[in-house]
Amino acid sequence: MTLELTRPVSRRILGTETLLVLGLSLGQSAVYAVVSIIAKLTAEGGLSKQTAALNTSASARPWLDLTYQLLGIVFALLPVLLAVHLLSRDPGDPVRTLGLDVGRPGSDLACGAGLAALIGLPGLALFWAAAQLGVNATLVPAALPEVWWAVPVLVLAAVQNAVLEEVIVVGYLVTRLRQLHWRLGAVIATSALLRGSYHLYQGFGAFLGNAVMGVVFSLFYLRTRRVMPLIVAHTLLDVVAFVGYSLLPQSWFDWL
Repeated sequence: MTLELTRPVSRRILGTETLLVLGLSLGQSAVYAVVSIIAKLTAEGGLSKQTAALNTSASARPWLDLTYQLLGIVFALLPVLLAVHLLSRDPGDPVRTLGLDVGRPGSDLACGAGLAALIGLPGLALFWAAAQLGVNATLVPAALPEVWWAVPVLVLAAVQNAVLEEVIVVGYLVTRLRQLHWRLGAVIATSALLRGSYHLYQGFGAFLGNAVMGVVFSLFYLRTRRVMPLIVAHTLLDVVAFVGYSLLPQSWFDWL
């Protein structure tokens, strides 16, 4: 007797798969971010008096802290591997389908740098405005102790954030929603709103800024079918934010 090992993938299966991938990754982060913003809004002093700290220490012992930091980075990337694995059921190489290959280094770097400038400069203005209006929490992009491995870990964290977010929220999600025959506007809106929602713990300015970033990145991906420039852009933005905050005088960041 011969067993049938393959069968056509239905829309229901694709939809369930998409929800599970998001539930194990950034969809889960979005739920926690919603709870976090509610907690900040209802805390004494309101949102503007609260703090949102990124890249915090996990242990008072430096070697143990480093271990936790590296483990967190590695395990955070597992949903990316899962998404690429699931896309391998589709025709073609999923790495090329997502535009994750390194076959166009010059173009990817140039486009990524351009996108980083396009998003980063207006983003700073938006964060400043949000701080003045009191609709953001006080942001601390890096809160690691002064240890030799702080900057390398912050760079790795920036790469991890970029790979996780751009592969899942743009490459994978846009691909699956298009396969589910969603309208183009709904696909872009869903990707952008998801990106904004898991940044809600930082405040409403962060939500808006990241949602706009999501629209730009989704449109770029739909036009080019390459997620690598988005990873480059996101990495550059986070490296500047994390490492800059860690190394430059703290008085420069009072407006955050």
